[in-house]
Amino acid sequence: MTQLKLPLAALALTALPGLALAQDGPAPGVNPATDTVFILNSLLFLIGGCLVFWMAAGFAMLEAGLVRSKNVTMQLTKNMALFSLAAVFYWLIGYNLMYPLGNWAVDGVLSGVFGPGVLEAVGITAEGADDYSYASTGSDFFFQLMFCAATASIVSGTLAERIKLWPFLIFTIVLTSVIYPFQASWKWGGGFLEEMGFLDFAGSTVVHSVGGWAALTGALILGPRIGKYKDGKTIPMPGSNLALATLGCFILWMGWFGFNGGSQLAMGSIGDVADISRIFANTNAAAAGGAVAALVLTQLLFRKPDLTMILNGALAGLVAITAEPLTPGLGLATLIGAIGGVIVVFAVPFLDKLQIDDVVGAIPVHLICGIWGTVAVVLSNPEASLLTQLTGIAVVGVFTVAASAAVWIILRATMGIRVEEEDEVNGLDMAELGMEAYPEFSPS
Repeated sequence: MTQLKLPLAALALTALPGLALAQDGPAPGVNPATDTVFILNSLLFLIGGCLVFWMAAGFAMLEAGLVRSKNVTMQLTKNMALFSLAAVFYWLIGYNLMYPLGNWAVDGVLSGVFGPGVLEAVGITAEGADDYSYASTGSDFFFQLMFCAATASIVSGTLAERIKLWPFLIFTIVLTSVIYPFQASWKWGGGFLEEMGFLDFAGSTVVHSVGGWAALTGALILGPRIGKYKDGKTIPMPGSNLALATLGCFILWMGWFGFNGGSQLAMGSIGDVADISRIFANTNAAAAGGAVAALVLTQLLFRKPDLTMILNGALAGLVAITAEPLTPGLGLATLIGAIGGVIVVFAVPFLDKLQIDDVVGAIPVHLICGIWGTVAVVLSNPEASLLTQLTGIAVVGVFTVAASAAVWIILRATMGIRVEEEDEVNGLDMAELGMEAYPEFSPS
């Protein structure tokens, strides 16, 4: 999803250029064909961005269903707050940090464009567009923001049921304003990863593994939930509502069509539209492959299918295909997704053996399958180099772990990041928020 065209210091939301032309022909500098490209590209970003926005609802429902009832309100609050904070701080800091457009403070590493974005004027004509040959800046900003917010949502589920609200939200601010856009500039902002040929079409590494690395680092520093591990055994802590979790999975599946399809970044030609169609089909195939693989494997291993594994299998397939949803055929896309589903079934109990408590399974889905998907690019894209792909994975991983650890450790030392034991046992809904999602089922 490399985007190098918009001349930034401006983030611009623009009205679509008028289609009516003067009787004596188009104005100087205006080309009806370019008008169409501008309009269709902008429309792709706006529709794709709305679909990715819908993923915020998917994360909220998935997490609400997979945590215990005494913590549901907290998860819903976190998801509302993290998205809103991402919107504010990505505008204030992150977007310009992510897209220097050749203006580097440190070449290929650190943007030379700082400060909040600026919108284009109201009612511009073609001459007033930031990049008339591409798309409106506002549509691009809107689309990119949704990816930033999705990264923060990944962290929320892993650390559920034992983290304080405000330290988590402070971490979200740092993640969405600095950590995510800084490393994303190395690939999508034309930085050194882009220059070396690292390929990540829609963000298996840039988005999903970053959320996964941040979540893993937080889980290690925060520690597991009380009672999760006893005498070397993992104690099941079933979620409150598998219907909500399943709804969340389907919402995420739907939103992913915008996530991957919109990352084509162009809809102004027959080739672009055909490619977007191909991306939609491959994205769907990978999700199906992951779900089926988890369904069959849990039947074989546990003698009964496990719905939570099936849900995460579908999401694993989606994450895995995100690095390259265009070049595979339907068969390979299904296989890539299926391997993601297999990874999840084995990775979830493996993390439990290590006593790494991941409430919703986000680390296997987003981190491990993000790595798998980034490696799998070499299976279908002849321009991919395995060494370059592994280098990109390592660079992003080391940076994200180091930056996240620094923030988590500072927060632990200053504010504390974990709730009191009594509050954790009683539930964060009442302890942190004073309200419950299901009050009619609470003891009197």
